[in-house]
Amino acid sequence: MKVLVVDDEEPITEALAYNLRKEGHQPLIAGDAEQCLAMVRAERPDLVILDVMLPTASGLDVCRHLRRHSPVPVIMLSARADETDRVVGLELGADDYVVKPFSMRELMARVKCVLRRAAEPDSGGAVTTAGDIVVDAERREVTVRGRVVSLSPREFELLRFLALHPGQAFTRQVLLDRVWGADAYVGDRTVDVHVRWLREKVEADPARPRCLLTVRGVGYKLAVG
Repeated sequence: MKVLVVDDEEPITEALAYNLRKEGHQPLIAGDAEQCLAMVRAERPDLVILDVMLPTASGLDVCRHLRRHSPVPVIMLSARADETDRVVGLELGADDYVVKPFSMRELMARVKCVLRRAAEPDSGGAVTTAGDIVVDAERREVTVRGRVVSLSPREFELLRFLALHPGQAFTRQVLLDRVWGADAYVGDRTVDVHVRWLREKVEADPARPRCLLTVRGVGYKLAVG
């Protein structure tokens, strides 16, 4: 797997590159936001390990940009251990958040977990159709009214889960448990943020959704009629 490491601290990038090679991956290195975005476009990495503090732009802004334009999974690195910072990173679409200084062994385990989750096949069938939305789990591809849309791994899993249960409303907590995992360090707002992003990608008019609907007092459902 290609893993892009984005950090301006050379000792960290060298250590990460060494350990990624030991795990059988191909490390790529970027020192700032511009290099990161250019390498994502050119190299199409399977994972980005992204530091929050970069010289030219915040890693949070980079993560926000990636979530809107690329399905690549993101693990954020930060010296900020505050709960608010971790929540913000995850709500922006990061798949994991690791605080510096970190255990290299733990980080490699998280890399393995995120890559495995991104590559997991859909146990509910290869192709799921809900109205104008077609979710192809084998290709990890979603088409809406015949147009392919680019989703992050988490957006894909959320839409896939709802598409497997068309018309059924789920609470935010159930969606967190089924899509993020029961032990994930995220809250209800994370679901709302991802639903908003999905609406921007699958709805003809995101302000007046007709597919991904809010069910008052419950949560969300995918309508098919």
